[in-house]
Amino acid sequence: MKEFFKVVHLNDLLSLRTEFDPLGTEIVPVEESLERILAQEIMSDVDIPGFTRSTMDGYAVTAASTFGASESSPAFLNIVGAITMGDEPQFSIALGQAAKIATGGMLPKGADSVVMVEHTDAVTDTAIEVFKSVAPGQNIIEKGEDIKKKTSVLTLGRKIRPQELGLLAATGQEEVKVFKKPIVGIISTGDEVVSIDQTPAVGRIRDINTYSLLGLVRQAGGIPKLFGIVKDSTADLKERCTLALATSDMVLVSGGSSVGVRDLSIDVIEALPESRVLVHGISISPGKPTILAKSGAKAFWGLPGHAVSAMVVFLVGVRPFLRHLAGLSHGDTFGSYLTARLTRNLASVQGRMDFVRVRLIEKDGRQWAEPILGKSGLICTMVEADGLIFIDLNQEGLEKGDKVCVYPI
Repeated sequence: MKEFFKVVHLNDLLSLRTEFDPLGTEIVPVEESLERILAQEIMSDVDIPGFTRSTMDGYAVTAASTFGASESSPAFLNIVGAITMGDEPQFSIALGQAAKIATGGMLPKGADSVVMVEHTDAVTDTAIEVFKSVAPGQNIIEKGEDIKKKTSVLTLGRKIRPQELGLLAATGQEEVKVFKKPIVGIISTGDEVVSIDQTPAVGRIRDINTYSLLGLVRQAGGIPKLFGIVKDSTADLKERCTLALATSDMVLVSGGSSVGVRDLSIDVIEALPESRVLVHGISISPGKPTILAKSGAKAFWGLPGHAVSAMVVFLVGVRPFLRHLAGLSHGDTFGSYLTARLTRNLASVQGRMDFVRVRLIEKDGRQWAEPILGKSGLICTMVEADGLIFIDLNQEGLEKGDKVCVYPI
């Protein structure tokens, strides 16, 4: 028997992520790990830095030697050596002494600070005057100040950004264990949909969803796998979905998810082995007629056919599942956001979350969000948009000047 709408809140949909396990792992060279998700905890086997080093060009000193120094009453210090970059100093510093040092140089024993060269004046080749005092620890980084030996520096489930790459390099990680990238099968359906290399006849339209979903999958860290266009045939769609499920970690089918004569996705799910519908309908607009099913251990999505609806559902619903499969253990549901003021009033229907496309405008020193209104089949409204805002299901709308969170798209 065919399932019909059982509309759920978006949060209820997102809670179903735990129905699906993250993928397996693989070892990759650290230089290829950018944007991947760590599948191990990283411990440092060394102190970073491994020695106390200068952060300025100047003179390594014992801070007490400079106390009270000023322009009118400079401290007089004897130069007892110069520190060679990359070498350990073979001398020590006592009160009244200094050693020339460059940024990154290792402090000799007895030194606890560095006087900037700008605050000194050479009296002779072996003596300087210091015009500004320094405190212990000033202009240096102490051994282990960045990272202590035998401490955890990166946790399992963390996304590797350029800064994490630097940290992995600092701890000597030539290879790193990461979660595998999810392979996402993409299928478009509809007798009216034709491939992009064809000129559409009257009543036909080129395949938009395959390519917008392809881009969204890649942005979210997945690997898109295209399975083409399937006409409105339950048998054909079942065959294509069976292939996609066998060779992908998640499947997206756009079209055929609404209640009507072409409810092919529900029919196919019922025909697939070990498959069950988890959700048919989300209380959002656009994107209400969305299906989430579980086929074996894999997520199967029936997305709306309208281009905007399919993209919005991916951004707010599918993407968190994809990131979960990829091993990401933390992060905002919708991603990062910025704040802006609304340029006009917006009405809403209670009982659903409305996602509204907006463009960002700089005006009077403030950031403004200007709604882009249009039907969910108009891809140009997404092209013109900089982000999405949402009106919660218990709100009747938003007023001009309200502060809103804008989620970049």
